[in-house]
Amino acid sequence: MAAYLARRAIGALWALIGVAIVVFIILHLTGDPATVMMPPEATKAEIDDFRHAQGFDRPLIVQFASFAVAAAHGDMGLSIRHQQPAMGLALARLPATIVLAGSAFLIVVLIGVPAGILSALRPRTWIDYGARVIALIGQSAPTYWIGLMLILLFAVRLGWTPASGIGDWRNLVLPAATLGFFSTAKIMRLTRSAMLDVLSADFMRTARAKGLTSARVSLGHGLRNALLPIVTQLGVELGTLLSGAIITETVFAWPGVGRLAVQAVFERDFPVVESVVLIAATIFVLLNLAVDLLYAVLDPRIRYA
Repeated sequence: MAAYLARRAIGALWALIGVAIVVFIILHLTGDPATVMMPPEATKAEIDDFRHAQGFDRPLIVQFASFAVAAAHGDMGLSIRHQQPAMGLALARLPATIVLAGSAFLIVVLIGVPAGILSALRPRTWIDYGARVIALIGQSAPTYWIGLMLILLFAVRLGWTPASGIGDWRNLVLPAATLGFFSTAKIMRLTRSAMLDVLSADFMRTARAKGLTSARVSLGHGLRNALLPIVTQLGVELGTLLSGAIITETVFAWPGVGRLAVQAVFERDFPVVESVVLIAATIFVLLNLAVDLLYAVLDPRIRYA
C-alpha cells in the first residue's frame, strides 16, 4: 500500500506540473500578457512598466521557472483587479463552492443511485420509464435553462425561495438542485445499467436459489458487485461539481470559485484564473486517488502490490 501511494503521489505531482505548463502556455498564447492584462485605455508607458514589474520581458524559460517555483509555494501573484494574493482570493471563495457542490452531491447520491436501482429492479414499468425520461431530460437540458426555469417557478411565481445570493438554507435549494440535476441523471442511468448487468449474472440466480430475501439479493449481492463503476463515476461527478459550478454560480449569483473565475476572465485577471485552474486540478487528483483507494474496500479481490 505504501509503495502504491508513493507511485500515485508521484503521478499526481506530474499531473499538476502538466497543468501548470498548460496554464503557462495558454497565458502566452493569448499574446503579450502585459497587453492582455492591462485595460484598453492604458498607455504604452504603463504597459511597459507593468511588463517589467511582472517579469514578462524576461526569457520564457526564466519566466516559467519563476512561475513554477511560485506555484509550488502557492503564490500565483497579485490579482490585477483586487490587488490581493490571487491564490488567497480563490481559496476564500472555495468554502461557498464546497457547500454548494456538497449539497448537489447529496442530491446525486440520495436520488440518482436509488432511482437507478429501482429502475433496474422494475424494468419496463412506470418506475423504469419515469426514471429514464427524467434521466433523458437531465442530460439534455442545458444547466442554465434548468436554473432559469427553477427561478421562474419557485422564486418568482411561488415565492418559496430566494432567486439568488447566499444566506440561509433556502438560498441553497435552487442552485443545488440545478447543479445536481445533470449528475443525478447520469448516475441514474449508470446505476441502472450496472445493476441490470449484475442481476442477470449466474451468482445472482444462485443467491435466489438459496432462498435469500429479494432485498438481500438485490442490495447485498447485486448492488455490492455493481458499485465499482458507480463509485468511479461518483468520484468524477464530485470533482466536476466542485470545479464545474461556473454556470450555476453565475446564474444564481453564488459567491464561489466558479463565479470568481468568470469575473476574472472578463476582467482579464489571469493570476486569479491560474489559481482557480490549479485548485480544480488538485481537487481532481486527490479525488481520483481517494476513489482508487476505495476500490480495495469495496472489492476485497483488489490488491495494491
